[in-house]
Amino acid sequence: MPLESEYHDMSDFVTVAGTDDLTDGEGTVVEANGHTVALFRVDGDFQAIGNECTHMGGPLGEGEVDGETVTCPWHGAQFDITSGAVLEDPADDSVPEYEVRVDGDEVQVGV
Repeated sequence: MPLESEYHDMSDFVTVAGTDDLTDGEGTVVEANGHTVALFRVDGDFQAIGNECTHMGGPLGEGEVDGETVTCPWHGAQFDITSGAVLEDPADDSVPEYEVRVDGDEVQVGV
């Protein structure tokens, strides 16, 4: 009989920032268990997506944030920071979305 853990895809949560490290409308680049992640704060909530733009690898965590949209600083592709969905060319593919939780004053990303 399979172990219960074989039925669940459990994420490991890694502390990547403090809750006061980002202001609303700001993004940053963080590392979580070997994954480079773009972390954003929007309306007090934290969101995380893959940092590498699917067009040419631009750093999304360094892009301009407008509401729930981030614009890649290299060539202007836009992504939804709540889902990783591509919204505007030249990128064709979405980026991964990561689960985020706040534990006290720590922001943690599930990878």
